[in-house]
Amino acid sequence: MLPMADKGHKHRGDDPQRTPLYGVLMIIAALAAAIAVSFYGPVWLRIVVYIAAVAVVAVGFVFTLRDYSG
Repeated sequence: MLPMADKGHKHRGDDPQRTPLYGVLMIIAALAAAIAVSFYGPVWLRIVVYIAAVAVVAVGFVFTLRDYSG
């Protein structure tokens, strides 16, 4: 018997159309957090959020353009 994955069944989160959507949502959420913290909050919190936002935007960018790579 073949395992279920080899029979063509999809697992949750395997839809390739969703990956770019997740990337765009990650970018939007990171930018929204960076904008929100820029109006209020101590400097140390702003720095932490900005660094986290850069990392999340980078991962979101990779997710968004993943299907276009060669």
